[in-house]
Amino acid sequence: MWQELRSELIDKGVEVVTVALDTGGAAAARPFVDMAAPEHPSLVDEAHVCDEALGIVNVPMAVWVDETGTLVRPAHSAQVQVSPFRDAEIPEGLPDRLHQTLVEVKKIPGDAEAYLTALRDWAEHGADSRFALTPDEVVARSQPRPRSHAEAAAAFELAQHLWRAGRRDAAVRWFRRAHDLHPHNWTYKRQAWTLATTKEGELSDLLQAPNELYDTGWLEEIQRLGAENYYPAFE
Repeated sequence: MWQELRSELIDKGVEVVTVALDTGGAAAARPFVDMAAPEHPSLVDEAHVCDEALGIVNVPMAVWVDETGTLVRPAHSAQVQVSPFRDAEIPEGLPDRLHQTLVEVKKIPGDAEAYLTALRDWAEHGADSRFALTPDEVVARSQPRPRSHAEAAAAFELAQHLWRAGRRDAAVRWFRRAHDLHPHNWTYKRQAWTLATTKEGELSDLLQAPNELYDTGWLEEIQRLGAENYYPAFE
C-alpha cells in the first residue's frame, strides 16, 4: 500500500520524505528503510533534531510543508494504515508481557482512513484544502513548548554525547532526566531503551522490557500514561 500511496501523491506534486530518528545512524536505520521505503528520500536524524525543531514525539508522525517551504500542518500522528494487531484476536497462551502489550496496542487510537482522506485532499487542492492551515493556525495548534521540554532536549543531547563517548552510566542518568522532563516524548524513551537492549547489527528490540539500566519499558510506560495519549490527535 505504501508504494502505491507514494506514487499517487507524487502524481499530484507531493513528495514524501521519511526521517529515521536513531542515534545509531544509518547503520541502525537501514534495515527499516530497506523494508519500508527503499525508493524515496530517507534521511537519518542521529541527534533527534526533529524532536526539538518540529515537536515530533513518536513515530509515525508527520508535518506538511508546502511548495514555498511553509509549514501548513504541525507535527501530528500520521498512520496511513491500521496496525494488523489492532483488530486481530489475541491468541491464548502467550507470555504475559506479550499479552499485556497487545492489549495496550488495541487501545491506541487512530483513524488511518480519515488521515488518508485529509492527505489526499491536500495533495489535490493545496492551499485551498480545508486541511491546510494558515500560519496563525499552525502556531495555535503547535504543541506548547514549556521550559521542561527545552530542558529535556538538552538532557537528551547530553545523554547521547556521553553514550557515544563510552560513558554509559553517566548517559543513562541524563536519558532518565529527559524522560522525566518530557514523559510523553516516546522517541526519547524508545531510543534509550534501544541503545540498552539492542546489540550492534541487530534489529531493535520491539518489546523493550525493563532491563538493568531502566526499571520501566514500553508496557509500563503506556500503562502509566494511558494508551489514549500515545499519539497526538489529528484534528
